Amino acid sequence: MRIGIFLIAAQFPGQDAGQALAQAVEWIEAAEEAGFDDVWIAEHHFMSYGVCPSATTLAALALGRTRRIGVGTAVSVLSAWHPVALAEQAAMLHHLSGGRFTLGVGRGGPWLELEVLGTGVERYERGFTESLDLLCAAMSGERVAADGEFFRFREVEMVPAARMRPVVACTSRATVALAAERGLPMLLGMHVGDEEKADLLREYAGLSGGVVPDGDGGHVAAAVGFVGDSTERAVRELKEAMPRWLEPGLAGYVPVDGRARPPRDIPKYVDFLSRAHPVGDADLCVERIRRTAEVTGLRHLILMVEGGGPDRTLDNIRRLGREVLPRARRPTPPGPAPPASSPPAPASG
Repeated sequence: MRIGIFLIAAQFPGQDAGQALAQAVEWIEAAEEAGFDDVWIAEHHFMSYGVCPSATTLAALALGRTRRIGVGTAVSVLSAWHPVALAEQAAMLHHLSGGRFTLGVGRGGPWLELEVLGTGVERYERGFTESLDLLCAAMSGERVAADGEFFRFREVEMVPAARMRPVVACTSRATVALAAERGLPMLLGMHVGDEEKADLLREYAGLSGGVVPDGDGGHVAAAVGFVGDSTERAVRELKEAMPRWLEPGLAGYVPVDGRARPPRDIPKYVDFLSRAHPVGDADLCVERIRRTAEVTGLRHLILMVEGGGPDRTLDNIRRLGREVLPRARRPTPPGPAPPASSPPAPASG
């Protein structure tokens, strides 16, 4: 069982963006010391929910500050970047780190970066498949050319070249199908519980003929991870701290074209996170991590550790490493075999 951390670089009230980024680097170093397998870095633009607009840039610093731990992006927003430029960055980080870097990409949303960075809402709505295929071609270690709707250029040699493949954030049947058809690992979000994750994995298995990328470790899932002296106290701390960041942070999701922004009941969402994920005393955290592995078959989990606020996160990382990781990593039985037919995965996202 691989267990990592997931950093959003959240800006809590009373902080500036520079403080949030400096703390994220400190937490990455602490995660390596605590024994985590990897750290995954989120990317957001023009919002306090997460103040890292270039996950690959922060990943480069993280790789330079560490020696063992893997580093990934969760995710680089493919709709906002040129796929070949992103592939070049991934190849550099792969070579400079001795293979410790993983590029995770996602479709993103119809947000302001599409206007500001000039990619346009059409790239988000129609261009994700073309962007993903071009990214995969550029990460194949070979020459690459394009003659599509959104990208057209002569054949060039990738320098530096690296044979890599991205992990793809999947929250809909359409994106699951894209990943499965290309044999790409999925990254599943923390906004769904074990049963929904299992549905998406069954959907993938049905479309890919049962092929699982890289054996047990191919797919990755995110969850909140927060350990306390008691479950009651951990839940209370999370419910008190997390909305103070989420409420103003999620307000930063501004649609580029005036469409309505999906509403979210923040207290209800935090209540779901505290019930569905490893939030509680050490025994409960271990139990929920092992349950996720048993229900879904997943063998790679990344824990969002910032939910208790900046003053609590460093202690949370250290306690998770000391009290939870050794027991949670003990071998678990293989997950359930995918059925012949799969229930539909969620249609949004």
